Amino acid sequence: MEVARIVLGLEEHDVAEEVMHFLDRTGRARVVATALDERQLAEAVRQLEPDAVVAQTGLVAERFDGRPLLALETAESVRSLRRAIRLGAAGYFVWPNEREALAMAVARARRPAELVAGAPVVAELGASGGVGATFLATHLAAMATRRGVETALVDLDVLFAGVGAALGAPVAEVPTAADLVGFGSEISPQAARALLWRHPEGFGVLLSPGRIEPDLGPATYGRAIAALRQTTSFVVLHLPREIGPIARVGLAAADPVLVVVRLDVASFRDARRLLETADLGERARIVVNRAARAEVTPADVERAFGRPPIAVLPVDRRVPRLQDRGVLLPRRGRIGRELDRLARTLLAGVP
Repeated sequence: MEVARIVLGLEEHDVAEEVMHFLDRTGRARVVATALDERQLAEAVRQLEPDAVVAQTGLVAERFDGRPLLALETAESVRSLRRAIRLGAAGYFVWPNEREALAMAVARARRPAELVAGAPVVAELGASGGVGATFLATHLAAMATRRGVETALVDLDVLFAGVGAALGAPVAEVPTAADLVGFGSEISPQAARALLWRHPEGFGVLLSPGRIEPDLGPATYGRAIAALRQTTSFVVLHLPREIGPIARVGLAAADPVLVVVRLDVASFRDARRLLETADLGERARIVVNRAARAEVTPADVERAFGRPPIAVLPVDRRVPRLQDRGVLLPRRGRIGRELDRLARTLLAGVP
């Protein structure tokens, strides 16, 4: 059985011993280092690159890039809750009352070692609801395929499963990501490819089950992404808005990450919060969707985010009607040309 490698940061030595022995006994985690202060914790994470960090929030100075933080306290407080939220913690637990929930979270946060080199991966997510993130993901996959690039689209939004509806995928008797669980820790490129629903345009889609599956966690998605990188030429990830463990696996695999915004103050504000939470750094690219004449303009993107938008997609009144029918936009037309230009930019260097 694969186990999560954990760095543990707790100020009280006796409590640290209890937590370490408990996690080891679960058979789902192994504590590779313990730290009693902020400096020790930061150094252990830097040197050992664990799958997850379990620590008191008072010992965490800043977010750990690409590694989930599971906040653990001996008593709940408003201060530690607020600090956990600010640090983007993937969970908050009180010891020992919530130790079983902690064990489950640790097991699901295992960072797959299989995220190795292969096809380039692009992730996209919306800064807020209704900005068109699903529209961008589906059309980017289509545009890449129209350019002759074998493409896989992976929907990591487990519960809402918007990609399938937007593409007109069948709702029954088709494989979904839930079928990955049956392969355990061995998801071969051939197995991952066999679970793709094939869109009429030619690209493959790993559909979301549209329901919570207890065993479908970040490790399973990580293996699937790694396997698809070995059997396709381009992978597009559609991420949920909530930056939880599954989304973070997608973010860890992707470069760049497309953040979709609209030209309004609220969308810009949400995007800034998202960028802070996800800690994307230079991997983030801003895509403006449904651009129309307004007080906020594409030029404001660079002023707000320190970088110009990688693409500006004009408003097209056909989109809601076509998306409700599961139909993609054609390549011709202004918005089609902009989408094709974005695909060409992202595919630079892809054979």
